[in-house]
Amino acid sequence: MVPDSGLLVPPDPSGPISPSGKPLPELRERLRRVPALRNALSVVLLYAITIGIIATAVWLNQPVVWLVAFLAMGPMICRFNILMHEAAHRLLFANKRANDFVGKWFLGYPVMVPIDLYRRGHMAHHREEFGPNEPDIPLYRGYPMQRDSMRRKLTRDAMGKTGWKQTHGLFRAIRSDDPDVRRQAISIFLVQAVLLLVFVLAGHPWLYLLLWQLPMHTVWRVMNRLRSIAEHGGMKASSDRRETTHSVLQSWPARLTIVPYNTGWHLAHHVDAGIGYRSLPALHRELISAGYVQPGLEYSNYRALWKTLSSG
Repeated sequence: MVPDSGLLVPPDPSGPISPSGKPLPELRERLRRVPALRNALSVVLLYAITIGIIATAVWLNQPVVWLVAFLAMGPMICRFNILMHEAAHRLLFANKRANDFVGKWFLGYPVMVPIDLYRRGHMAHHREEFGPNEPDIPLYRGYPMQRDSMRRKLTRDAMGKTGWKQTHGLFRAIRSDDPDVRRQAISIFLVQAVLLLVFVLAGHPWLYLLLWQLPMHTVWRVMNRLRSIAEHGGMKASSDRRETTHSVLQSWPARLTIVPYNTGWHLAHHVDAGIGYRSLPALHRELISAGYVQPGLEYSNYRALWKTLSSG
């Protein structure tokens, strides 16, 4: 699934894109600006919509509404994870203390992610995709694979087996000999206790399970695998990011579900991981204009890419 070498042409030397795909200093400085206020509003809006989905389900109290709310919580948990990822890159706020505080307590810990440990592994992922320290290999190793094999993986995700495996690891981490690991695991469960208390005080403790934990362990896990394999499945280790990371044309349905906050412009993110999510579409346009991204390099949509990934 690695692109044909004929598509890996060098960018226009007279433009603002370097041979590696990174923007040159003037453009890079502009794209790297962190809009703290807008990002803060994104976090507030994320919480408002999440609470609104739960409140609407309680208010209408109809079976089909409960089902829609359950499924809708998957994309919301996806949003928590994506903004947490932004904080892991220290791109959510320019102020390091504010970035890490919000990233931990309002984004990572609510969705049971130990962000400090995640950051350590994720930076290894960016240093060398498919390298010896790559933490995400289990998600996109062995593609393209048979359709039945992919179906089995997605079924395990949908049944909660993948999510429970990671949660079980967090329980074990409470007894870890590493104080950082132990501290983060305890912090995560403290935040979960606070969330449960909020549901109890609202008079609906069972909703913590139905509209938080269960979607996190099922719907979100399916979405996470589909997004991850669409980012790197079937690619290879290379210094050219076009051979490590897929590029997919973006659509509004995809952006509303599996790739919110411009996550779908993933090649641009890997070309320069110091550029925040708001500037990724602009960087992608520059990559196209410079010829770094050729038309044949991009998949027309995610369905086409998934079909190829499951082609065996």
